Amino acid sequence: QVQLVESGGGLVQAGGSLRVSCVASGFIFSSSGMGWFRQAPGKEREFVAGISGSGGGTFCADPVNGRFTISRDNAKNTVYLEMNNLKPEDTAVYYCAGRRSVWFGVRMSDYDYWGQGTQVIVSS
Repeated sequence: QVQLVESGGGLVQAGGSLRVSCVASGFIFSSSGMGWFRQAPGKEREFVAGISGSGGGTFCADPVNGRFTISRDNAKNTVYLEMNNLKPEDTAVYYCAGRRSVWFGVRMSDYDYWGQGTQVIVSS
């Protein structure tokens, strides 16, 4: 049974930092591209960052590029999203996603597995 379990969300002041984690089980993690998406209230879910199965390839969307870093630890079946210099517009539910390919994608339809999400609130 595939499971993706996010953790680490919370309330942080603008300019602060937070790291969210996602532990995977039920599939070959090291062969799976992983991604982080987010959904703010009243908005569509959007791509935030992706990482290849080996961790050698990463990409962050423009709104977070230079502030967020995606990484993974295949020994722990875990993918991370380090978020720095947070802004109120980063407030959203953050979702972890996995796919049956070593490469990550940037569209929701690229992914086969989804977590339940973790809430991040950035106060001004």
